[in-house]
Amino acid sequence: MAKFFGPIGFGETVEKSPGVWDDVITERNYIGDVFRNTRLTHDGQKVNDDISVNNEITILPDAYALANFFAIRYIKWAGALCTVSDVEVQSPRLLLRLGGVYNGPVPAPAADTS
Repeated sequence: MAKFFGPIGFGETVEKSPGVWDDVITERNYIGDVFRNTRLTHDGQKVNDDISVNNEITILPDAYALANFFAIRYIKWAGALCTVSDVEVQSPRLLLRLGGVYNGPVPAPAADTS
């Protein structure tokens, strides 16, 4: 069984100004195991086929992840950001099922203070 370590993105919808809402993303690092590592292509009426993964990764959550599992948006896996399509609580772990490529907001890079 392969091991996992990397960032998971949590999204919170906040009101930036009256009537304008935006997702604010927070990344936190977690460790876990990769249960299933597969890829799937969708033949379509496009020039390039859609590629998605159908992986299952379990993580050891902290209190933040357990309280906010519904807000998990993506996971960084194999160098790419993948959408988390399903989260299942299997105490003491969270089972994350991955989908396609994540194209949503990400946290702003940290400012260089050196």
